[in-house]
Amino acid sequence: MDWVLELAENANTYTPLGAADERIVDDRYVLWMGSVDEPWANVAQRFRLRADEIDVVREEIHGILRAKGRTVCTWEVGSHATPEGLVDRLLALGLVDDQPTALAIGMVLTEPPAQGPLGVEVRRAQSPAEHLAADQIAAVAFGQPVPTEPRPRDEDSDNVVYVAYVDGEPVARASGSFGEHGVTLFGGATLPEARGRGAYRALVAARWEDAVARETPVLVTQAGPMSRPILAQLGFREVCEIRILLDEFDR
Repeated sequence: MDWVLELAENANTYTPLGAADERIVDDRYVLWMGSVDEPWANVAQRFRLRADEIDVVREEIHGILRAKGRTVCTWEVGSHATPEGLVDRLLALGLVDDQPTALAIGMVLTEPPAQGPLGVEVRRAQSPAEHLAADQIAAVAFGQPVPTEPRPRDEDSDNVVYVAYVDGEPVARASGSFGEHGVTLFGGATLPEARGRGAYRALVAARWEDAVARETPVLVTQAGPMSRPILAQLGFREVCEIRILLDEFDR
């Protein structure tokens, strides 16, 4: 198995689980569940189905999610999913393209990236204040309500949040999930007023250094249209596509 490609295409299948996460691994699919009833927190992927199994598997996934009080999920259909034409079959069943971006590109880095600029400092978020700063940056960057209090968190050495500082002020954040075969990058976000100053590049370099320290010198991510150009400049290569479909089965 090409673990790098597999990790890039089906990240939730292999990344370490957080304290509140669950994962069901079946020969036909993988279902990853976080702690909330939101599409991004309930993800079905790594489909290896026969054409006559699609309806049965969808009902099976719905049953598992309903039992946990969930009403919605996303289906991540990678380049190597089967059967051929799975996306069209799912669209015909009522699923729709996820918004704002329904296509992600699996990208991989196996060589050291350029280092961040000297004026950017990257630290792991450890204190409640640092985690709150990371959450606030993400909220601003993605147009969500900005939190004013830190969320309760369990310490997790395999799922790490990083914060980039310029002139001592937090301006960007990102996450890294450290697995057996490499590090999956999530949640990169920079405040609008700080863009173009190298914070994103510094966050990638910090996660690469930690990947090397763990003897898993591979970074993978599923990139959208905004991050693809800068990732390509840093040496990431495209290895697969993931079509993301929204399944609002009980909403």
